[in-house]
Amino acid sequence: MSQLALTELLGAPVFDSAGKSSGRVREVALTPQEDRVRISTLIVKTRSGDRLLPFQAITAINGGIRASTPSADWTPANGMEGLFLLERDLLDQQVIDVYGRKVVRVNDVDLHQESVANHPVLKVGSVDVGARGAVRRLLKGVVPPGALNAVLTNIPARLIPWEFVDLIETDPARRIKLKISHDRLAKLHPADIADIVEELAPDEREAVFETLDEEVAADALQEVDPKVQKSIVESLDSDRVAEIVEEMQPDAAADLLADLSDEKTESILEEMAPDEREEVSGLLEFKENSAAGRMTTQYISLLLTATVHDAIEALRHFEGGIETVSTIFLVDSHDTLAGTVPLAKMVLATPATPLLALTQEPLISCHAGASEKEVAQLFDKYNLLNLPVIDDANRLSGVITSDDVISLLRQKL
Repeated sequence: MSQLALTELLGAPVFDSAGKSSGRVREVALTPQEDRVRISTLIVKTRSGDRLLPFQAITAINGGIRASTPSADWTPANGMEGLFLLERDLLDQQVIDVYGRKVVRVNDVDLHQESVANHPVLKVGSVDVGARGAVRRLLKGVVPPGALNAVLTNIPARLIPWEFVDLIETDPARRIKLKISHDRLAKLHPADIADIVEELAPDEREAVFETLDEEVAADALQEVDPKVQKSIVESLDSDRVAEIVEEMQPDAAADLLADLSDEKTESILEEMAPDEREEVSGLLEFKENSAAGRMTTQYISLLLTATVHDAIEALRHFEGGIETVSTIFLVDSHDTLAGTVPLAKMVLATPATPLLALTQEPLISCHAGASEKEVAQLFDKYNLLNLPVIDDANRLSGVITSDDVISLLRQKL
């Protein structure tokens, strides 16, 4: 298998079946809906205009492009909507390096040449994001090929394998035609996705969040800087935002919507499912800088008569975030907070053990109106993982997690 740079292929002479020089390579194209890796077409600049030369009609690449068909058979390059053009759509464009977890700019493309049934096959192998690709493009046609190759051998390659590249396409219609998604990006940690998104331009951020799965988008959005977060949400349609917000932790969703205009918030709430809308709307009534404004309403609470078996069953069916499952909260028939049980204590207990026998002392809680400073001090003083929030009647209203406090402190930095 030999390698060929896209820069070297562009401008190469093209010869038809009679050996006649018929034009030069203007573009190199993929058809992503058929094969994301294999080159499908060359766009050839001829005297009669740009023509499409299917790669299956190419017999050789060395010393120029040799075709098995007469140039008269090459169709005019009128419709290229389903083609991804490597020079136009990739060179000098930003792409996502999902392996390196960053945004990079493409300087050149390395193509791999193979032979299948005595016919050449060209595949995209990697993108060059280093100085080597930039120098090759800068000096092509300026210095002799031999001298250029000598220079390039002294420049370390910075290549990203094509399978680790996620493309950014801001046009929704074109994303669909080219089947561009962000499946690779979606497999990263939400914090890494957030870092990548923050490097992109506003329209590129919107494009990414339009294609991410709602759950992945929700997790990533919660990690994004609040200012960028607001910008992303305002750029998306309300129905799309509603889909994402429904997957967020209720407290994070409420914090997000509280930063938006009343009109935007209302339009998003209208698109949300009734249960999620009611939950988030309730949290929006609290001041953001209060304990109630920081709490989540997704936690596990059981009656005082519950056993370890009951807690395990509740854990199995719990659909909230994992941040709150480190603690089970005990309440009486009036929802009055009566105790907390660390998950660690349950591990060694028998299923029939009453949870009341495993409660943590002392019982630490805070009032819904407590300030953020008071909340942070309680977490610091008692090394808490979760802090229950109670109302004036000592009823359990919600829970503040350590993640909430970390986010709070990060905003203060």
